[in-house]
Amino acid sequence: MLPGILGTKVGMTHLFDEEGRMVPVTVIQAGPVVVTQIKTDETDGYKAVQVGFGEAKEKNITFPKFGHLKKAGLTKNVKTLKEFRMDDVSGLELGQEIDASIFEAGQKVTVTGTSKGRGFAGGVKRYHFKGQHMTHGYMTHRRPLSNGATGPQRVFKGSRRPGHMGDETVTQKGLKIYKVDAERNLIMVDGSVPGANGTLVIINKVVK
Repeated sequence: MLPGILGTKVGMTHLFDEEGRMVPVTVIQAGPVVVTQIKTDETDGYKAVQVGFGEAKEKNITFPKFGHLKKAGLTKNVKTLKEFRMDDVSGLELGQEIDASIFEAGQKVTVTGTSKGRGFAGGVKRYHFKGQHMTHGYMTHRRPLSNGATGPQRVFKGSRRPGHMGDETVTQKGLKIYKVDAERNLIMVDGSVPGANGTLVIINKVVK
């Protein structure tokens, strides 16, 4: 079975467990995804399954992608293609739909998404710097001050400076599926996942 699935982050809400405790959960529209390509050792040198998720207009599909989906026997255009490595690809076939029923409550997962973009941010907001004095005539409250570039005469890579904050691929670990609604392809993940509402997320099962 597929080790993961593609989905869309719907938003956060809360549920109550059997003891009456409130549990914050993130609702994810998980699938359905369609198998678009099956890779084997003989043809590609490794085993993997490529799946497609979401709908796309025909004008937004490139000609190579259109041919690729037509070869898989798909009658609709998919927006996103993602590949999952697998040890065994038997039991899967082109055009097969896979939904949220591959998950079950209590299962550990990791969720990968694109964090919210914060634009250009300073060191205090971006890296939680303490900042400078706020009194006694001090005029550089939130600035990290000089680079000190008299020696190397350049800025070293990885320096914690002001710059573009967010909009990065983030993988949230230590998550657990709280509830699965297979009829509506919804899964409730215990806790928060990266990304804004409506963005693409990748849910992977944790293999011990």
